Amino acid sequence: MSQIALWGAVELGLVYAFVALGVYLAFRVLDFPDLTVDGTFPLGAAVTAVLIMAGANPWLAAAVAMLAGALAGLVTATLNVRFKILNLLASILTMIALFSVNLRVMGRPNVALLSVDTMLTPFYGHGLRDFMVRPMFLFVLAIVALVVVWRYLESDAGLAMRATGANARMARAQGINTDRQIYLGIALSNALVALGGALFAQTNGFADVTSGVGTIVVGLAAVIIGETLFGTRRILIALIGCVVGSILYRIAIQLALSSDSLGLQASDLNLVTAVLVTFALVLPRLKRGVLSS
Repeated sequence: MSQIALWGAVELGLVYAFVALGVYLAFRVLDFPDLTVDGTFPLGAAVTAVLIMAGANPWLAAAVAMLAGALAGLVTATLNVRFKILNLLASILTMIALFSVNLRVMGRPNVALLSVDTMLTPFYGHGLRDFMVRPMFLFVLAIVALVVVWRYLESDAGLAMRATGANARMARAQGINTDRQIYLGIALSNALVALGGALFAQTNGFADVTSGVGTIVVGLAAVIIGETLFGTRRILIALIGCVVGSILYRIAIQLALSSDSLGLQASDLNLVTAVLVTFALVLPRLKRGVLSS
């Protein structure tokens, strides 16, 4: 694997680290299986691309994308909490609707960000090659997002959210408004995913309506790989595992596709993804089996 391919894999892994953090909030903290992320990732990319092409500040465009993602998450939470629709079904309904919403936002299946300023533009031309600047920039943002999520989950409000996911009935008995925690948690989760989509559009130079296909699989794989390597006992370590797991996942895919001995092609991406995710799911069981024997 070439140096450029390695940096590219790290870059994409850092983009999806925001997805992994969002998936962690929904699946692990709230115990809420949320497939909305397959729609909010391209939503974040679409909103950002359209605003930047209209002349908006790239940072403001990313912030608006996060707001759009949070609103999409609130729709899913409302369907579940207010109308008592099963959480998985509620997220699927929102995800399906977002496909049409994303097409409406962009006006066409894809938007190219050519010859426009992005969040990365001020950091180019300072002695580092472009393919190195992007991962470094994304790494700083990922650390900031990780610290913010960690500090929130360690706060009183975060403890209430964690209690809701661990045992909603007991949390209500302690006076916690569990419905409010679901609204807030799913909104935050999808805001992070939409931010990942916004960064994807700005680093890759385009937004595409199909870019969200399989997002939930990538996010879950990153979370599971991180938990396998780092454990789940401490929130900070688990969040670090999400970021590291996302990077390792993308590197593993790049290695598999770059290996001549395996004979894989770019068209085999979905096959490689399925195999890697299956391995990530089975690995904890194998690990426990070895330790117990």
